[in-house]
Amino acid sequence: MEEQAKMLAALRRARYGYLLALHIVLWCAAGRTPTDIAAVLFCSRSSVYRTVRAYQKGSFERGHNDDAPRVPPVRRTVLLPMLRQSLVALLKAPPRAYGWCRTRWSCATLALTWQAKWDITVSAETMRRWVHEVDWVWKRPTLVAKDDDPRRVARLARIRWSVEQLKRDEAMVFADELDSHLLPKVGYAWMPKGTHMSVMTPGPHEKPYLAGALDLATGVLLHCVAARKTNARFRDLLTRLAACYPAERYTRLYVVVDNYTIHHAKAVQQWLAAHPRLTLLWLPTYGPRANPIERAFGDVHDLCTRNHTRQRLRDLVAAVEAHLQLNGPWPYKLSELYYEPDITAAVENIAAEHHAKRAA
Repeated sequence: MEEQAKMLAALRRARYGYLLALHIVLWCAAGRTPTDIAAVLFCSRSSVYRTVRAYQKGSFERGHNDDAPRVPPVRRTVLLPMLRQSLVALLKAPPRAYGWCRTRWSCATLALTWQAKWDITVSAETMRRWVHEVDWVWKRPTLVAKDDDPRRVARLARIRWSVEQLKRDEAMVFADELDSHLLPKVGYAWMPKGTHMSVMTPGPHEKPYLAGALDLATGVLLHCVAARKTNARFRDLLTRLAACYPAERYTRLYVVVDNYTIHHAKAVQQWLAAHPRLTLLWLPTYGPRANPIERAFGDVHDLCTRNHTRQRLRDLVAAVEAHLQLNGPWPYKLSELYYEPDITAAVENIAAEHHAKRAA
């Protein structure tokens, strides 16, 4: 992409003036539309209109040394450093700050605001090139949680410390719940130009619940499915984990979970008291990025639930379970959140306290 941009810039620098105008006039004579001409010649439609108007008015000029017709040079779009800074500041400000009743900038509104602010008239296509020139692109934003738990550093440090100190007879899994909606998630897909793919709604909205646990060392994801999101289903997951990690081989199993209410239920606490091998470690509140299983569940949505056309709940559940059985393992690791400086300092403090207790 960078090489193509440089080639396009070189082309535009070389042809400004009568060469571009001649191409435009010849394409118009061939019956092409301004949109087609702009696409083929890598220019804006305003340049096409301006050249055609100049030709119709007879404002072509003759050169002194030849009979080649000339038109006034097409206006070059040079973005000076001061204007670059102004454009970036404009892009960072919300449109409503400039009187627009909208939440996102378009090239047209940027061009109009630019004209009102700097008294410089440019087309929407020129503004689009300028926006790309300052390294801005059009893409979806990412939803992020608050991640403002006051216990965030201590909890992440405890999880990282436990991961780094795992013994051969210990294991750690990251658990969470997944909602698989019968009403499909809609996402991007290839389709013929000028058409839209239709994804039918299933009628009554149903969604099964899946509880899963991802082993960070092996990438294996264990799961169980239920019709309701209750602490009984979480206890079923814990029971399966206890069976898959037998006491003969594992003396301790850490289960990392979020702060959902079913994980704090009294019945869960009673189950844990009867199974002391299993220890719960808590993630920070509103910290989904700290749970690697979220990435595996994202794969489930991308491959199984997005744009799906299944009308029966059991077919959707079967597809999700088949994906979990066939497409593993999921070798996801701890995110960079666990290696931030404040987390690293907290881990070092935990290590120092641990060594001090052992020395005592």
